[in-house]
Amino acid sequence: MANWQGDKNSGKPITPAVVQQVRDLAKGNTPTRVIGGMIGRTEASVRGIASDNGISLKPTNQSPNKGKQ
Repeated sequence: MANWQGDKNSGKPITPAVVQQVRDLAKGNTPTRVIGGMIGRTEASVRGIASDNGISLKPTNQSPNKGKQ
């Protein structure tokens, strides 16, 4: 797992490796804010990368009846 980088990569080009990192972290239900910190981008940047590359940031594996008894 990557170390927390804050937004140190802000303004740098989005490479295929960055896109793959976002894809892998999103599949693992990692929160957008955390993905950003791990890849050195802002949360808005992560959302943009996901949108531009067809990556869903919606959590998976959650019961539709969560909290209902």
